[in-house]
Amino acid sequence: MVVITVRGIDDELAAALRREAGIRGVSVNALVRELLRRSLGFTDSPQLHHDLDALAGAWSSAELEAFTAAGASFAQIDQGLWE
Repeated sequence: MVVITVRGIDDELAAALRREAGIRGVSVNALVRELLRRSLGFTDSPQLHHDLDALAGAWSSAELEAFTAAGASFAQIDQGLWE
């Protein structure tokens, strides 16, 4: 096993690595290895995307009810279109 030291990691990148490692439930070392392997094409594992995580669970009950009510007409079937 080879040990590689990466110097010059700024605070912002270090914080992002720690945050992502926490989200994935792995160590920072394991995360960096996975990111390197994936970026170099050494893995077939599916890529996880977190770009919509901030929206998950963000609606209030009232907003959900309003959205559901606004889309209710889409559940109605126009029988004339099926004849």
